[in-house]
Amino acid sequence: MTLPQGVSVPAATSTAAGPDDTHRAPKGLIVPGERLFDAAAIRAVIEADLSPDATPATVRAVVVEHLKAARSTARAEIEAAFAAAPLDSRATVSAYSWLTDRIVEMVHEIVLTHLHPCNSPTEGEHLAIFAVGGYGRAEMAPFSDVDLLFLSPWKLTSWAESVIESMLYILWDLKLKVGHASRTVRDCVRLGRDDYTIRTSLLEHRFLAGDKALATELQTTLWGELFTGTGGDFIVAKLAERTERHERQGGQRYVVEPNVKEGKGGLRDLQTLFWIAKYVNGVQDAAELVARGTYTQDEFESFVRAESFLLAVRCHLHLITGRAMDQLAFDLQVEVAERMGYQDRAGRRAVEQFMQDYFRHATRVGELTRILLASLEADFIKAPPKLIGFFRRRKPVKPGFAILQNRLSYADEAAFLSDKLNILRIFEEALRTGLLLHPDAMRTIASHLSLIDDEMRNDPEAVRIFLDLLLKHQFPDRALRRMNELGVLGAFLPEFEPIVAMMQFNMYHHFTVDEHTIQCIRHLRGIEGGEFAEELPVCTAILKGGVNRKVLYIALLLHDTGKGRPEDHSVVGARIARKVGPRLGLGRQDAETVEWLVRYHLLMSDMAQKRDLSDPRTIRDFAKAVRTRKRLDLLTILTVCDIRGVGPGTWNNWKGQLLKRLYTETSHALENGLEALNRENRGNEARTRLRDALSDWDRRDVRIETQRHYPPYWQGLGLSSHKAFARMLRDIGADEIRIDVTDDVDRDATRICFAMSDHPGIFSRLAGALALVGANVVDARTYTSKDGYATAVFWVQDGDGHPYDAQRLPRLRTTISKTLRGEVIARDGLTDRDRIKKRERNFRVPTNIAFDNEGSEIYTIVEVDTRDRPGLLHDLTRVLANANISIASAVIATYGAQVVDTFYVKDMFGLKLYSESKRKGLERKLRESIDRGAERARR
Repeated sequence: MTLPQGVSVPAATSTAAGPDDTHRAPKGLIVPGERLFDAAAIRAVIEADLSPDATPATVRAVVVEHLKAARSTARAEIEAAFAAAPLDSRATVSAYSWLTDRIVEMVHEIVLTHLHPCNSPTEGEHLAIFAVGGYGRAEMAPFSDVDLLFLSPWKLTSWAESVIESMLYILWDLKLKVGHASRTVRDCVRLGRDDYTIRTSLLEHRFLAGDKALATELQTTLWGELFTGTGGDFIVAKLAERTERHERQGGQRYVVEPNVKEGKGGLRDLQTLFWIAKYVNGVQDAAELVARGTYTQDEFESFVRAESFLLAVRCHLHLITGRAMDQLAFDLQVEVAERMGYQDRAGRRAVEQFMQDYFRHATRVGELTRILLASLEADFIKAPPKLIGFFRRRKPVKPGFAILQNRLSYADEAAFLSDKLNILRIFEEALRTGLLLHPDAMRTIASHLSLIDDEMRNDPEAVRIFLDLLLKHQFPDRALRRMNELGVLGAFLPEFEPIVAMMQFNMYHHFTVDEHTIQCIRHLRGIEGGEFAEELPVCTAILKGGVNRKVLYIALLLHDTGKGRPEDHSVVGARIARKVGPRLGLGRQDAETVEWLVRYHLLMSDMAQKRDLSDPRTIRDFAKAVRTRKRLDLLTILTVCDIRGVGPGTWNNWKGQLLKRLYTETSHALENGLEALNRENRGNEARTRLRDALSDWDRRDVRIETQRHYPPYWQGLGLSSHKAFARMLRDIGADEIRIDVTDDVDRDATRICFAMSDHPGIFSRLAGALALVGANVVDARTYTSKDGYATAVFWVQDGDGHPYDAQRLPRLRTTISKTLRGEVIARDGLTDRDRIKKRERNFRVPTNIAFDNEGSEIYTIVEVDTRDRPGLLHDLTRVLANANISIASAVIATYGAQVVDTFYVKDMFGLKLYSESKRKGLERKLRESIDRGAERARR
């Protein structure tokens, strides 16, 4: 690769040759220029409508009327042509820009002819008009800003001010979003020195109309006095600006609602690349970067493909929303995918295929910008002071490698490529030394992926290097991410390649599947390093106690490789693991463990979040599934990393407590025998603990409290809840409603206990009242005492997954009381609240209802998996109440737009739902309620 050696503009370039007016030739437009704007015809119509004595207001009105009609017709033609060729973005943005050029030119001409003629201008009465910014590149999306620069020789004369004012009023009346500046050439140089945004916009100035001599002067002066010799400063500024912009957009290329323009791997990154190349090398077209040796022809063609794709996406976004929209929100992703011709196939939605293409292009943009920017940064940014360099002294590199511009590369390309294992070794060397890869090394690796063949994949030494990357260094995620971006990870593990840049179209996952996997490994390494010792004491202790790290890392790397297929991804992933495990050097037993972990990697999460952990049968069934303490330890670590790797805010204390409880009780059962798990033992222990806690009570009152409840009450709640209900039930009146609200800090939730006389449908009314005040129920228990009192406890969170705000508690108490007394009907109050937001409407969450009579000894488990909405729990529990079904507990697990509501129920006789006809009838009613609610939520 030829790196730029200086910042002077080569003599052969045309940067100072005069104004660029190549835009005047209507080439490469998606609609022929003569169809878009017939200047002579439009001018003739305008002139015909203007009398010699027309007032300025009349002139303006006539011009706006005809130009608005012409612009509307032309835009409709462009939009129709783009709909027919939805990937032809370059011709589309050129057409919008060309149309805007014609309008600005005609407005300028009319203003000079009819409003402010100047037949004998003085030296100061000259004006040149330029397009700047994106408009200056002749690259306009449908609702891009029209950025104009009005240039005068000296301070604006009153004539120039009048021309500019009249032009702007007409352009504003045409509903163009105009950004403008009025400057002299000296102003441009002075302001450009201090403001890199202004300097960048001047770099892309394009002459439109007016005095060509001024345009030539500006071009010559900018390059002679502002641009030349300042390449280093410009690069530093642009790189800093790029970093800050990426951080504002989330810092990740794979966020699931990316910004097409400003996000990592978006259009602004490509523009930054071109700005720097133009500034430093003086190129006028990105294609010139090939001739200068910056890019190969293949790399440039991928540049063009990525830019064309991103421009197409941006244009479709603008047309769908009718405004300048650059954020690919969920609802817009579906429409853009449809417009661009994607279709559902092979178990994957069109939108998921579209977003995978999007992220792959974004990855390529990152690679291309890195090649240029890292090289320029190394050339133009000064090295750190020697003292700083001393404290950051790097380890010496191994033979065959070299440090170029403080980055890791190879000593000799031919020697490097002569041993294909070097493609893996360089990533390990980068981790060992803490160096970033040099762009030359990255491009060499990316262009020689064919060296990674089956021979290499099965080479024990290659396997050793790969496993060392995972197991022997502090930041394996960094190596995996860089390998993934360059295509090495997918080449070495072909089973991983299909999930590269794969998006899961839901609100639960924050990252693409490959990035999620890498995030999981980052969390595993963090737990191993003690980074989360206080937050995750169980996991930290497990890892300190020793586990098979190779099995754990490989299982985590492969756990989602089955995604994107029609079949259950856990089943597909297990088959992949069975194939890959031996290839990665695993013995039979370890390979079977990896396969089991991948097959059941969701089991612990599902048990913890969808089942009642107070039911001994839950623990017993889970213990039978894992069978050994070794598998329990491995699965616990994998589950925690999997949840934490989903994205920020997904993990909370509630999930942590559920998993900790499941782990602890299962571990105890595996060590002491499953027969130790029974309700009677738990009930006796719970009553004993309550007696000790109520030692200051009268013995008679304690006896009444410990004898008034049935066995499920004692094994279903903890001591703090038992104490709360004991206080609430003491001397309670027949018509009295008592409520206890407290923060359950360990669970990141607010616990609300209710005590009152029992009556049918009470669970549903409580759920409705909580929904009315915006409280999300995450767990609930309800019991009836022997003397006819209902004891219900709900754990609730706010919309962000935190304990319910204490300032909202008074309203919550009032609403609950009114609802229970019948003063407020929850169903009516939820009508306006129970609506799905527009950006969430395109998520498909099929409804599945399952009945399980084996998962609990005394209850039927009804699991409803469907689309979440505020009033759903109220609707479902109302159906159960109307069917005379008694709810003992409800466990709610939410995954973005999806929710799984699990109910432990009995019929009116206290029995399980054994009748198949009764189960089918109940399922039908539940589905009808879900469908009615969904219809209501979409209105």
